[in-house]
Amino acid sequence: MKWDAWGDPALAKELSADIKGLLAAALGVTGDAAPGPSADEVVLHPSRISAEDLDALAGAVGEAHVSAADADRLPRAGGKSTPDLLRRRSCDPQDAPDAVVLPGTEQEVAAVLAVCAERRIAVVPFGGGTSVVGGLDPERGAFGSVVSLDLRRFDQLLDLDETSGEAVLGAGLTGPAAEALLAERGWELGHYPQSFRYATIGGFAATRSSGQDSAGYGRFDEMVRGLRAVTPAGVLDLGRAPASAAGPDLRQLFLGSEGTLGVITAVRLRVHPLPAVKAYEAWSFPDFATGTAALRAVEQQGTGPTVIRLSDEAETMINLAMTEQIGGAPAVTGCLAVTVFEGSAAQVAARQQLTRDVLLAAGGSSLGEGPAHAWEHGRFNAPYLRDSLLSAGALCETLETAASWSRLPALRTAVTEALTAALPGSLVLCHISHVYPTGASLYFTVVAALGEDPLARWGTAKRAAGDAILGAGGTISHHHAVGADHRPWMSDEIGELGVRVLRAVKAELDPAGILNPGKLIP
Repeated sequence: MKWDAWGDPALAKELSADIKGLLAAALGVTGDAAPGPSADEVVLHPSRISAEDLDALAGAVGEAHVSAADADRLPRAGGKSTPDLLRRRSCDPQDAPDAVVLPGTEQEVAAVLAVCAERRIAVVPFGGGTSVVGGLDPERGAFGSVVSLDLRRFDQLLDLDETSGEAVLGAGLTGPAAEALLAERGWELGHYPQSFRYATIGGFAATRSSGQDSAGYGRFDEMVRGLRAVTPAGVLDLGRAPASAAGPDLRQLFLGSEGTLGVITAVRLRVHPLPAVKAYEAWSFPDFATGTAALRAVEQQGTGPTVIRLSDEAETMINLAMTEQIGGAPAVTGCLAVTVFEGSAAQVAARQQLTRDVLLAAGGSSLGEGPAHAWEHGRFNAPYLRDSLLSAGALCETLETAASWSRLPALRTAVTEALTAALPGSLVLCHISHVYPTGASLYFTVVAALGEDPLARWGTAKRAAGDAILGAGGTISHHHAVGADHRPWMSDEIGELGVRVLRAVKAELDPAGILNPGKLIP
């Protein structure tokens, strides 16, 4: 990915005159933001790693797979949150890992960890670089230097058990690469988060990722049947059977561990045959409360959509403003919902009809296929819009949470009020992104003027939103993970005893504390 923006620079698009006019009217944004330095102009803090340490790392992985060059350090300087991108656009000297290491085997990973523990070097595991919560910040903690441990060489389909419907995938495979390897054999994983094009299998596991098809195929952690992780204390191979009563499930220690406990090298996953049929239908609801009740009815009755999501009134309006006409569909008023169905022709027909019956009874109006196709078409390109907004002088950031259905309305109100109070004049959009029988996830997008100090402005808003989330009974993160950004709320989320449990596990697996300092564990 581009070092100071999302994804492929060739896919970036300028805002239209109409959108710039909308920004001016709604936010008072009237000009372009000052451009940041080019990759050739950016200044990194000098590498702190010694020549002796580089030689020791080269002895573990080979000289060709170790680099302290700025050109290699810069792309691994952090993730892709809006604060990350604002820092990348600064002309001041920027932080970056002191070196990059690319192991190709578990033995090499173990050797790197041994070198780093002995020489007091912090290690940040790196996959696709898509973290939006500070999970990849090159923090040294108590150590003299920090290296980025890039897993891109773990890029193979290691096994496919077609009888059991399980595949073993290397942790460094990107979403598209994993799906392409499976599709050659007629199979699919079906995990499509917005970061899909760049994020990796190991990253999905380490952050408890959730994709757009979660209603049909589950979250990524539900797909995991086993995994291998290299820790400074040794290698763990976890998950022997589809289900087990052999004590607590140790896989759960690494699902969501964010590189703080070990380095995930391979994941065994539930996969399914490529679906024969895919059907789309969009819906309109008069208001968010009516649409929320409809989604709850669908999920609790188990009618079986692969995708189901709902935008509030503001998000529906903005989406329409961004697209002059959605697939030739009728104009959408109120709140837009999207449903997608996959499987055999008979399964799809049955599930779609069952879902249609529930949504009609709940007050929905069918809009046909057009808006649902349009949503899917632009699904992975939304982050490029954030880059364009930043360049136009507008702050755009997202955050997400989840709660039980009964708490969802108050949670949405609390977060919206906290954000609008912290960022007066901002636009706050919300949608239900993932549903469960007992609750759902709320995903917020905030757009405001950059102002004179956008990092400080967003920091104030983020703290207010985080406090509102915990106060209203939500989780501090549903699928973005904890990283450094959500770490201040972890004690409230899991309690002081829970924090001590995590610290005890880390002390056993990572006695020197080298793995991803400053993330997840308070």
